[in-house]
Amino acid sequence: MRAAKQILADAAVIAVVGASRDPFKAAHRVPLEMQRHGWRIIPVNPTADKLFGEPVYRSLADIPHPVDLVDVFRPAQDAVEVVRQAVAVGAPAVWLQLGIVSAQARQIAEEAGIDYVEDRCLIVERARAGLTRRS
Repeated sequence: MRAAKQILADAAVIAVVGASRDPFKAAHRVPLEMQRHGWRIIPVNPTADKLFGEPVYRSLADIPHPVDLVDVFRPAQDAVEVVRQAVAVGAPAVWLQLGIVSAQARQIAEEAGIDYVEDRCLIVERARAGLTRRS
């Protein structure tokens, strides 16, 4: 399993499940900050049409191209299904944001052989590692 820093360094396209329209929520601020540092953000939300200048998809299965990382801004009980979907679409890694922990989701990821991070914030880890995708 790759370390969080390596997952971010290797990723170019991040699907954000639970991306929010509300600029005051972390589920909006975090993806926007990652986008500003050069990652392509693919929002997944059942009620929005466009976020961060990108079309919004209703589910991971609706995204018409591969993603490198699935970032989860959903409650822990929802994370289990999101990880199942991530496995089904062939995502190589799943990241549960700060405060989200699920032993069952972790087990599903481990059994599928995909990288898994939980209870950590993308932008904190990006800053800590000094990573950017901008050239």
